[in-house]
Amino acid sequence: MSVTLAPQTEAEIERLVESGRYPNADAAVQSAIRLLNEQYEAKLERLRQLVREGFESGPGRELTDEVWDEIERRAEERFQRGESPAPHVCP
Repeated sequence: MSVTLAPQTEAEIERLVESGRYPNADAAVQSAIRLLNEQYEAKLERLRQLVREGFESGPGRELTDEVWDEIERRAEERFQRGESPAPHVCP
């Protein structure tokens, strides 16, 4: 397989190898791939947890204009207090 890297990416990999952090470029790329897979699995597990919580939270409500207005009002209040959205809302 042949891979074309952006010059900045290639320079970063070279820096990591030259610093001794990785023995070669392949090891650096393998480490990056492993980290990406771990992050993906963590996000997937979090999504599964949120779905479980949703199912276990009881019956849902119809999304009427009134319910939507309430959601927007509560979100605006939280924003005004300086609260950040939950990570699953704005990753």
